[in-house]
Amino acid sequence: MTRKGWLLFTAMSVIWGIPYLFIKIAVRELDPIVVVFARVGVAALVLFPVAVHQGVLRQLRERWLTVAALACVQIAGPFLLISYGEQHIASSLTSLLIAADPLLVVLFALRFDPSERVRGTRLLGLLIGLGGVVTLLGLDAGGDTQRLLGATLVLLAATGYAVGALLIKRPTIATLPSLGVVTVECTTATVVLAPLAVTRLPGRIPDLEVIVSLLVLGLICTALAYLLFFALVTEVGASRGSVITYVNPAVSVLLGVTLLAEPLNAAIIAGFLLIIVGSWLSTGGVLPPPVKHLLRTTRREPISRDTEVSKLAAPPRK
Repeated sequence: MTRKGWLLFTAMSVIWGIPYLFIKIAVRELDPIVVVFARVGVAALVLFPVAVHQGVLRQLRERWLTVAALACVQIAGPFLLISYGEQHIASSLTSLLIAADPLLVVLFALRFDPSERVRGTRLLGLLIGLGGVVTLLGLDAGGDTQRLLGATLVLLAATGYAVGALLIKRPTIATLPSLGVVTVECTTATVVLAPLAVTRLPGRIPDLEVIVSLLVLGLICTALAYLLFFALVTEVGASRGSVITYVNPAVSVLLGVTLLAEPLNAAIIAGFLLIIVGSWLSTGGVLPPPVKHLLRTTRREPISRDTEVSKLAAPPRK
């Protein structure tokens, strides 16, 4: 990967690992509907001028209803479910459950998308990853009704992401410019949530940390994140860009444990490892190209050194 590719990859790994921290902070004072409305509203304000400037919205005129429906499945629904879920569970657990998204894509593909059906190693990965989800629900959230409710809401959000991933593969969406799709999605979600958000506004101005959290969620975790993600896919390709899925949960767990004093126990560690390994195997089990290159280099170095030593030790040829 190029230096630009690595910079974009690092930025996305962090940016999409931090939303759960700021959602957790925001829902302490605000209704989840207000949190999501503010997030998508800020993102729409930033993305709309960019989309207009690039002229991508004109290509969505005949399909805006389809994209608007996708907004409910892929943005409004999951964002709301995550915000409500984080009222009951830790941000670290939320991120781990969302990391099951690739597993759900594979699971739904068994019925709805023959091109994505799995067997062999990929099927084994699906079972391992689902075992990780069961570990989190049974050991970390088990026995607590509120925590189970929160975890269920987050899994429903992951389900929305998975369904959205399968929908955007269809020609009606796949042929449209990504920036235009995301802009219309955020704008639609803002319009849909506005009437509900107005009735749930707080009676006083929220604390500064809540306001900052909303701005970070809208500006960085949504608007900037999607712009950078498009740049990342353009620079390194979709397959390499998707590897951030395996890094985001680690960032989120680290932030939750260090900044919010959330627990880090055996169930979280075991669930994390099972979900990540399962997701990796179920999506092909292929090492990222940079890791492959590093392993090849590591294997070649001893041989190269031995060769150099043998050349120095050998007598000169006449």
